[in-house]
Formats: sequence, structure tokens, C-alpha cells
Amino acid sequence: MTAKGVNHDHYRLAGTGLVLRVPRATPWAGDAQAQLASEAAAFERAEPAGVTPRFIAAFPPTPAMPRGALVVEEIVGRQPRLPQDLPAIAETLARLHSLPLPPPPARAPLPDHGVEGPIAATLAVIARQREFLARVELAPATRAALEDEYVEAERCAARVGPAEQPLALVGTDTHPGNFIIRNETEAVLVDLERVCYGSPAIDLAHATLYTSTTWDLEVQAVLTRGEAASFYRGYLAEVGPTRAAPLGPSLLPARRLVWLRTMMWAVRLRVLMSSGRLTLDPRLARHIEARLDDFFDPATVARVRSEWLLPAPFAL
Repeated sequence: MTAKGVNHDHYRLAGTGLVLRVPRATPWAGDAQAQLASEAAAFERAEPAGVTPRFIAAFPPTPAMPRGALVVEEIVGRQPRLPQDLPAIAETLARLHSLPLPPPPARAPLPDHGVEGPIAATLAVIARQREFLARVELAPATRAALEDEYVEAERCAARVGPAEQPLALVGTDTHPGNFIIRNETEAVLVDLERVCYGSPAIDLAHATLYTSTTWDLEVQAVLTRGEAASFYRGYLAEVGPTRAAPLGPSLLPARRLVWLRTMMWAVRLRVLMSSGRLTLDPRLARHIEARLDDFFDPATVARVRSEWLLPAPFAL
């Protein structure tokens, strides 16, 4: 199948209605067996929501497939069109987040942000990526913005305790390109590689930020603030007032945090690509390089940050 991401190859198993997901040996690949177990658990636990592919089987690592593979249901449909399909994506995330939350001992092998809190857990990911910042060339304004946002993320993690952050099964990597529209009405989340128990607000941010809606090769859109706000309102209506109320305070901070997480991931990605340690399909590599150039442009950085730095910040 068409190469779209950096971590997996996908093969359609002709005539079966199934897809083979084969992890790549990328520079950030961890233990193959642990990764496979986590991805299998993600598909299995998300399946009751009815908005992800059905899990079929896992193949353990072998000499032919050193990182193993998963077999999942093939989702037949089209790529999302934005903003038209945002309500379907909002409904899908609401259904995923509404799954019963298991007790802490039953959450493994999926990552669990319940102890330290989703903000601190996300900040830890950002901190690991930040180590690459000194190795990439950036405009001074862009570098200063990233450092300012990191300081703010530290402040946010210090002042918001874990108990104040609602927890759910979340997709984490919920940019619109990871959805397929089935039957013209259903948005199916097909990439569950980073599923964890974390903050629903992070999923909502990742579905609508500029760095997400312009990332995918085949899904390209620049949302207005009104379109993004409408997406949030639709989601909050889907989950109902009881679940929506605790989320309110975290919606805008999550947008700042996810943008910083994406940018620091992009910093590491640029370092890996420029060093030759990451080999990608040429068409995908050209697209990614163009996206990174845009993301790091000071004008783009200023435009995205205007959501929370201008006197009238992003609001519902």
C-alpha cells in the first residue's frame, strides 16, 4: 500500500479484506516483541468502540519479519475531506474516549499516564526529543519560540496535578490522515501505534492543529479557528456535560502542548533524515521535508502560536 508514515509498511492481503502491518526498523524502534504486544493490545482494547479496524492476529518476530507484524481488518473508504468530515472524526473520538477505563493494574502493556498525569507524561516525551534541538539549524525566532513553549509546558505540568486531568483510552496520533471515511459517514481511526491511557484533550488538539491538518500526503487543509472550535463543540456535545465539564480547563493548554510535542518530534525527524539514519520512500521524503520547512518557518510558528498568545485566544 502507499507509503504514508515513517514507522510501518502496509500490505493489502488480496481477496481477504485484511491488511498486514509491518513495523519498520527505524532509529526510534524499541524492543520488537514489546512493541508488537502493545500494538496488539491497542487494537483489541479499542475494538469495542466500533471505530477502529478489527484485530485478527499477531505474527511474532522471525528472520523474515524481524519486527513481527499484525493482521487487521482492511477499512475500505476514502481519505477525510476537511472541514466537512470533522464532525465524523469528533464522533469517533468521543466513542473511543467513552470506553470504560480499566483499573491501573489492568492497563499494561499500554502506556498509562494516570500516575504522573498526561501533561507530565507528554512533557517527558518532549524532553527526550528536545535533546536534538542543538543539532538542527533553525531561525532564531523559531528556536526562541520552542524554548519559550517548553518553559510554559514545565509550568503547566507543575501547576496541574494528575487528579485534575481526565483519563481515557486515547489515540494520541490522531491527525486527520490517520482516519478513513467509511460509508461516507463513519471516521475509522486506522493507526493505533501510540494508543495509551491519557488525555482526551490531546487527541482533540492533534486532530485540528495546523501541523496535523497539513501533515498527511493526501489530507491537506488549513482550518479556521471557527472550524476548529466547531469540532470541539461537536465532540463535547457527543460526550455529554458530565464528561465535558472536567475537560474544559485542559483544552487550550493541550493545544500548546501538542504543538510543542509535534515540533520537537519534527526536530528529531530532521536530524535523523539529514544524517541518513532514516530511509523513506522518495515521494514521502520530499513531502516531509517540505512540511518541516513550513513548520519551522518563523511566520508559520507565529501564526500557530497566535492561538494562545494574542489577546483573544482560541475559545469555544
